[in-house]
Amino acid sequence: MLSTTDFRRGLKIELEGTPYEIVDFQHVKPGKGGAFVRTKLKNMLNGRVVENTFRAGEKMGKPDMETREMQYLYKDGTGYVFMDMTTYEQLSVDDEQMGKKGGFLTDGMELTMLMYRGKALDMDLPASVVLEVTRTEPGVKGDTVSGATKPATLSTGISVNVPLFVNEGEKIKVDTRSGEYISRV
Repeated sequence: MLSTTDFRRGLKIELEGTPYEIVDFQHVKPGKGGAFVRTKLKNMLNGRVVENTFRAGEKMGKPDMETREMQYLYKDGTGYVFMDMTTYEQLSVDDEQMGKKGGFLTDGMELTMLMYRGKALDMDLPASVVLEVTRTEPGVKGDTVSGATKPATLSTGISVNVPLFVNEGEKIKVDTRSGEYISRV
């Protein structure tokens, strides 16, 4: 059991059978009456943010979450297929659950996945990945404005803004947290 005294950003709690992550919280001690904690909670199943108020010292459950070492295998028509590295079971995660993170997955990539009651909630990708540029416009000679960029489509299908000197067929390093170009490889 967790108490309001344990609250901190990123803490995961369970309310009414649903896992939430604390986005923001504030302990309030009014001059009259008991203290309370005002929170912003992110629903980990659908991503919605709600506000909730708890009395000081109130107890709530800890969600039944686990982390698993997984390996990305391939993308099929319905989503992404992963393999558990210990049991070798396969798990399919649909496009909606993956969101933008699916564009950074490469075949054979190993990662840690957060599971809640057998359902994938989130995954820890490496800080950066190396991907190949499959389509981009050629840079125009003389167009050397400092910091100028152009869109490029990468081997996984995502689009990233890259500097003008990057050409098709080159490999680039991309930050998985922001989706920005880091460097050529």
